[in-house]
Amino acid sequence: MAVGGSRKVRAARKRKRRMERAENDLSVAEWTALKAAWGGCAYCGAAGVPLQKDCVQALSRGGRYTLDNIVPACGSCNASKCNTEVTGWLRRKRLDERAFLLRHVEVNAELALRFGSLAAPAAPEGGEAAAAAGVVPEHQRQ
Repeated sequence: MAVGGSRKVRAARKRKRRMERAENDLSVAEWTALKAAWGGCAYCGAAGVPLQKDCVQALSRGGRYTLDNIVPACGSCNASKCNTEVTGWLRRKRLDERAFLLRHVEVNAELALRFGSLAAPAAPEGGEAAAAAGVVPEHQRQ
């Protein structure tokens, strides 16, 4: 391991330790299915660009590399979001928060059925999928 005290080296060491402590069980097949299900960047919808794994809940905030916490993001959205809370970031960027949350629940439900994951909630019938799954804050539910 490189010895050094630069900010970049210390940050890389800290991230590596955090990754080792977290449960990271996203398989290559699951990542491929996630990219196909979203069809591009989960946030801005950009297609035909290289996609990166982005944690909806950042690793630094207790998130994990699991099927229900990862979405494909373009480099621009991933870098911009950084480790901020997703709904606040979507509002700041003036992206459609509700559409993202509904789609996130739908994709998670579909992939949970395919991969047998119990972590992702099943999406109920109707337009209140995110609210029923507890994704939308209570004050925003109709």
